[in-house]
Amino acid sequence: MDRMIYLDHAATTRPFPETVEAMLPFYGKYYGNASSGYELGEDSKEAMEEARQKIADTMGVPKDTIYFTSGGTESNNWVLRQAGEKWRHKGSHIITTRIEHPAVLKTCGDLEKQGMEVTYLDVDRQGMVNLAQLRRSITRKTILVSIMYANNEIGTIQPLREIGRITSRAGVLLHTDAVQAYGHIPVYPGAFHGDFLTASGHKFNGPKGTGFLYIRDKNTLDPWQTGGGQEKGMRSGTENIPGIVGLGTSAEISCRNMQEKITRLCRLRDYMIRRILGEIPGSILNGHPLRRLPGNVNVSFPGVDGAAVAAMLDLEGICVSSASACSTGSSRPSHVLKAIGRDDRAAYGAVRMTLGEENTKEEIDITVEKLKKAVSYL
Repeated sequence: MDRMIYLDHAATTRPFPETVEAMLPFYGKYYGNASSGYELGEDSKEAMEEARQKIADTMGVPKDTIYFTSGGTESNNWVLRQAGEKWRHKGSHIITTRIEHPAVLKTCGDLEKQGMEVTYLDVDRQGMVNLAQLRRSITRKTILVSIMYANNEIGTIQPLREIGRITSRAGVLLHTDAVQAYGHIPVYPGAFHGDFLTASGHKFNGPKGTGFLYIRDKNTLDPWQTGGGQEKGMRSGTENIPGIVGLGTSAEISCRNMQEKITRLCRLRDYMIRRILGEIPGSILNGHPLRRLPGNVNVSFPGVDGAAVAAMLDLEGICVSSASACSTGSSRPSHVLKAIGRDDRAAYGAVRMTLGEENTKEEIDITVEKLKKAVSYL
């Protein structure tokens, strides 16, 4: 293989060249602290607020609802832990799903140890949340519902508008982990009555270690950390100006001409799925066939070791994943695949391929041929 074929965009993405270019001056000429009152500091503050505005514009929300963080894990922890603490007087019940990212599930596990009650909603065989179960699960003690926008493994997109109508009528706060969705499909918190929304820069061609949390009303959440009062007193600590500038640049580029990008990626994704299901006997598509992220292809080859398939493709210069890159190192089958009813043979035989803008039909054809050989060999 003369060149690498990268098909793991759900794990991380390459920063846009424009993003890197925008960041560089803030490692050199514009190195000021945004909290400083002199011109050098004001330059940094101005760049930070410009990035905040860019992100807000992509979602049609006020600029002051965007708070910069280090990424999805921190943002999810902030919402779950601080909402639980702030609203404990009202109730001690949180609702989430069985297919959330570990940043949500493990945090909910910690909260249970502290006396919170957590309900884990079931999903159907395509990964869709059971809305009737959500309605039944909300009680007078429920303070927060946390449901991811789109799943990081199988790509299923949840019905956030319907979920938002349910939580809004019940007077319950709604948080969505949009790490896999933001920058790839339209995300508008106002359309689904969202109170909190999480995003991570490196998932949409931004710098690692950057992200943001949308907070509709800052009075619904306590500060994450205290100190110098940065981020309107909600997250103290000197701001990562180069990272924030890169985050804003990537957000703006990712959300530009989005429908054209979605259309192209969906065609490529569906072509890959058709070839795999049609040419590899016994292969099974994981996730919803239609309501799925544009670049997500997750297929099980029951009885075949998915990790071995990924390793063989790696030797051919093709990067895919046999599990979520955020939870590798585990010998257990994917909790997401088990939640949608896959048995161990299918769960262990899963391979996730996630496409990006730079991928081509030729690369898909090469990958499918190599995939066929790997599955046949194993």
